[in-house]
Amino acid sequence: MNAPFEHRPADMLGALVAASTGTEQDYLAAARAALARFVAQPCLLDKVPLTRTPGTYSRNFVFGDGDVSVWAMVWAPGSRTSIHDHHCSCCFAVLQGALTETYFDVESPLLARPTRQAVRTPGFIACMMPSGPNLHQMENFGTDYAISLHIYGYDHRQHASSVANEYQVAQGG
Repeated sequence: MNAPFEHRPADMLGALVAASTGTEQDYLAAARAALARFVAQPCLLDKVPLTRTPGTYSRNFVFGDGDVSVWAMVWAPGSRTSIHDHHCSCCFAVLQGALTETYFDVESPLLARPTRQAVRTPGFIACMMPSGPNLHQMENFGTDYAISLHIYGYDHRQHASSVANEYQVAQGG
């Protein structure tokens, strides 16, 4: 197990790892339950050193074991991801601040058109599988840092990230 998260609630992440080899429904339920626990007790990340990078977001490895990878994202004001989809499951919760999530439809292999937008505030939890559609972009429009926790269905030792493809906004989008 590769984890700087020494004080993790073993039952929470143990159930998540066990569910990662089960059915899709079991895995998503375990990921949602793990995220709900963090939402209820954000202090669980207090002993994890979180990098804050002005002007961008920082990915902070929390836990990884086999098919599961947990990352805390610290979002500087004005930071955003690319427009992207995932090669694996993607579950996340907002712990602090607010993030705006914009969804897109693929227009061509490199272009996407925005379809809707939602503001995600502390306590919000979402889970999605790579079968999609799950093309989105996350942004921090706020004036303070935001923190979100992400659970991905991939082994962090074999993949650099959960992103499968990146897109640009289609003209007129």
